[in-house]
Amino acid sequence: MAVEITIGVQNLPREIVLETDQTADEVAAAVAAALGGAPALELHDTRGRRVIVPTATLGYVEIGSETKARVGFGSI
Repeated sequence: MAVEITIGVQNLPREIVLETDQTADEVAAAVAAALGGAPALELHDTRGRRVIVPTATLGYVEIGSETKARVGFGSI
């Protein structure tokens, strides 16, 4: 299962888009913790990279629904 996350950052024209193996609830909990006083929002993507965004610069976080990876000709 993969969840697509779009993060809007203040004063940047582009969004940060990543896919993660975390559930939508885990991502929502990480966002809530960041907004509750943590200095940064930290997420891990499906490629093993770590994305850290300072909480003070968060514009918005859009959490997509969980989708299974497609296999075969249907994934083209």
